[in-house]
Amino acid sequence: MIRLLFLILTLIAPPAFAHHPGERLDEVMAEKEPHFEITDTGSVPEIELFDKTGGRFDLGELDDQILILSFVTENCGAACTEQQILLAAIQDQLNISPMREMVTFITVHSEGFSGTPSWDPDNWRPATPSSDIGTAIVADDFAELSQRSGSAPMVHIIDRNTRHAGIFHGTGFKQINLILYVNGLTNAVHTLGGVYIQDSH
Repeated sequence: MIRLLFLILTLIAPPAFAHHPGERLDEVMAEKEPHFEITDTGSVPEIELFDKTGGRFDLGELDDQILILSFVTENCGAACTEQQILLAAIQDQLNISPMREMVTFITVHSEGFSGTPSWDPDNWRPATPSSDIGTAIVADDFAELSQRSGSAPMVHIIDRNTRHAGIFHGTGFKQINLILYVNGLTNAVHTLGGVYIQDSH
């Protein structure tokens, strides 16, 4: 019943969550969720990542997807563990909707990370940075996109074409708010030659 409620709420998200100048997705979410921070930068720090098979990839290869990026650094401890459990629960809710085909979760982690058992591997990619760059350094590079202070781990929301859209801080945010925000991005309206083009499921 709870999963069904999340799906209903996601699919009937109000028009204020469409992302174009007349309907202010970022601003509306910032007003609703104190743990959300708008970034809206045109690019993200360049990082070279390796998946669990040793295959190399970078975020630009996933520019047709909305990415939910998090970090598990060596000394993060319980804060990162709790955030990973929360994100896996969000993935479970999101994946009962058409968004599962448009959203990829990425966890950049240090050695020894075992993952959260409830992750769905279909759209979750655990990854490590190249051996000469630690996970903490990469996490710090992304943290510089934030204007807030504090040490809580961050969830970075990266829109299509690697636009860094915003950050959900820590674990205090409401799950439904992250889902609604991502749903708004999947229904985003972009401009092309002055004409609005709406992405569809």
